[in-house]
Amino acid sequence: MSGYCLESLNFLIIDDNKHMRALVKTILYSLGGKNVLEAGDGADALKELEHSAPDIIICDWHMSPLDGLDFVRLVRTGTDSSNPFVPILMLTGHTESHRVMEARDAGVSEFLAKPISAASLYRRIKAIIENPRPFIKYKGYFGPDRRRRQIPGYPNDRRTAEAIETIDIQSGAGRHELTHDEVSELLNGGVGR
Repeated sequence: MSGYCLESLNFLIIDDNKHMRALVKTILYSLGGKNVLEAGDGADALKELEHSAPDIIICDWHMSPLDGLDFVRLVRTGTDSSNPFVPILMLTGHTESHRVMEARDAGVSEFLAKPISAASLYRRIKAIIENPRPFIKYKGYFGPDRRRRQIPGYPNDRRTAEAIETIDIQSGAGRHELTHDEVSELLNGGVGR
């Protein structure tokens, strides 16, 4: 893979499975990453954030005592959050469409289904770098704009009628399991209206 050198980026991997943390860390190292911190759950990660400033967080969903979704919500909306704008990449083996939407609505920047590969992780990191979305504050939500693309002529666009604070940071039904491509299409298909 040619592209970005990840050498200067600081990563924080949060996963309760030490083997998964080792796998993600190995992939990041193989992609040129050098600065990789680890935490075993969301609570440990919050402590880590008190004295480190990752550029990208890679977080598992299911952990205890504090899971990835609650961690994302605390980072985005906690009164003591050190960086509510940090990009967060959610990892999970559960890819039902309602879970993708729940992660999106919690404020994740990107979503990646397990099992992961170097190529899939790199694509998500590249998306974070190349396509940073503005952050919005709207009716109890704070995080990256949930809409991935604008659909010209979309009827009844609530954003034209209701006030949304945009913050510049510079730069299916049932339990159907989705593939990596389906997750990407779901996230890129104009959801979040």
